[in-house]
Amino acid sequence: MTRTPRHDDAGQAFPIYITVVAGLLFLAFAFLAVGQAGANRNGAQTAADAAALAAALDTRDQLRDEWVKNVLDPTKWRAIFNGLGVPFDGCARADQLAAQNDATVDCAALTGTLPGYKVEATTNKTVGDSIVPGTEDKRSVQQATAVIEAVCDFEPPGVDADADVLPVLTCDERKWTLDPRHLKDLPKPEDLFDVHLAD
Repeated sequence: MTRTPRHDDAGQAFPIYITVVAGLLFLAFAFLAVGQAGANRNGAQTAADAAALAAALDTRDQLRDEWVKNVLDPTKWRAIFNGLGVPFDGCARADQLAAQNDATVDCAALTGTLPGYKVEATTNKTVGDSIVPGTEDKRSVQQATAVIEAVCDFEPPGVDADADVLPVLTCDERKWTLDPRHLKDLPKPEDLFDVHLAD
């Protein structure tokens, strides 16, 4: 009785198996590279947001101090609420926050309708080695802008206004009736100004 020789299917499937596994490994490394880049980019955005907000908050506090210093002169309130009267030197604070987030920043003060700061953060860490060529020394760069917006309004005093009566200050629907003889319960910085990220 003659036996029919069998083809070795396992031997033919092995190269296909190796090709599939190699392809899957390549995809895995590619996804890892994308993940590394995404994490680096998120780190840069976090650093930029934090730095811009820190700079704006620092200046907001200075504006509030300037308002307190001039609280008895309502003719100066509007300029202070518009961001005038203090140096916009919050970039030093932005540098500190960026360093805490392992990044460096370029920071610039913004003037105009809504004063604030624009920050560009660059991560200290690179994306690192991956299968994507040229990423070894690549650093992520992201931008953020934070603005300082006054949330208070008041009726400016008239020419014949009583110097012993201060305007009622309305901040986000809360009214502050200020007594020039008892200036203890004054609005805090967050009562006078809103600091937020802008698009």
